[in-house]
Amino acid sequence: MDDSDTRPDDARPDDARPDDTRPNDTTHGRALLRALRVWDTELPAFDPSTAPADPLPLFWQWFVDVAEAGQVEPHTMTLATADESGRPDVRTLMLHDADAAGWHFGSHAGSAKGRQLAARPEAALGFYWPVQGRQVRVRGRVTTASAIESREDLARRSPGALASALVGRQSEVLPSYGDLVAASQAAWEHAQAEPDAPAPSWTLYVLEPAEVEFFQGEARRRHVRLRYRRETDGSWAKELLWP
Repeated sequence: MDDSDTRPDDARPDDARPDDTRPNDTTHGRALLRALRVWDTELPAFDPSTAPADPLPLFWQWFVDVAEAGQVEPHTMTLATADESGRPDVRTLMLHDADAAGWHFGSHAGSAKGRQLAARPEAALGFYWPVQGRQVRVRGRVTTASAIESREDLARRSPGALASALVGRQSEVLPSYGDLVAASQAAWEHAQAEPDAPAPSWTLYVLEPAEVEFFQGEARRRHVRLRYRRETDGSWAKELLWP
């Protein structure tokens, strides 16, 4: 290579570290984003004409299917809420149950989501199960269970969940990580000494569905979308949606 093949900005200082030559994270990340494939696996078929009259049995059928297909943490879901001014918020949490009353989840009444639900008791849930290209979306009004039901819900969870609930203060500003370590250690000791210790702020929430949508991905993008919509008499209407 002669001098005409080089430019001043091609030169690297002698003291430059080897990792200075790695691709820019933003450029590399965008290239990766464009190269990623979606549902690089065989997807199941879904015939909406065979769907039951009620969305709950279909939800549990899909839940079992994806869990048995190897979906990691199929009980993980997103919860969307809005604050008093209507600004949206979203986070990831765990499903605790789903029955005729609705979809159950827990949190602290004083947390951001707890305050938002107190001000605007409407929410949406989203489940994404990429192992089978499936999604479930649930929208409706949210109510709080009784104090007894909330305590029973916490008792069914792990000692770590109890310790976390005993720490409380979710979403409050944390002065330092050391404060969290100290509070967490005290809560662990409390939970071990008193496995049924009450956590007064812990609340079980129930989302009563007004709409439930089931989405089945398809390799050629002919996705199947089946929406259940609650009628005024309490029955469910079923309708297909364009993908």
